[in-house]
Amino acid sequence: MARPYSNDLRERVATAVATGRSCREVAALFDVSVASVVKWSQRQRATGSAAAKPMGGHRKRLLEPHRALIIERLKAVPDLTLKALVAELAEHGIATCPVSVWRLVRSEGMSFKKKPVRRGASPAEGGTKTPAVEEISGTA
Repeated sequence: MARPYSNDLRERVATAVATGRSCREVAALFDVSVASVVKWSQRQRATGSAAAKPMGGHRKRLLEPHRALIIERLKAVPDLTLKALVAELAEHGIATCPVSVWRLVRSEGMSFKKKPVRRGASPAEGGTKTPAVEEISGTA
């Protein structure tokens, strides 16, 4: 991500707009976009400073208060799918997405693994394999 413009430049641009110059004129003078001039002057009027807001940071997990419920449910029903778990949470009034649930489960050291029961489309033991292509008699 790109670095923000310096606070010095932002303050000078906002001051130039406050003295009565147009945003387009100030943008051309300082070689910045008109949108930046508008945003910086609006921020100057609203907060008293045109300084940039902090970038990045840590976002808190929204499912953290429900961690115990989710882990309990997974321990009770170990073959529960991710989508089914999200649906159950929705029934409890907890709106979330599969990615959020996956991150919480992964942080707990658990995972959703394919079970050996789901072996693909092979024939049952003792069964015969289906031919890949059947010949068609006659002309089409």
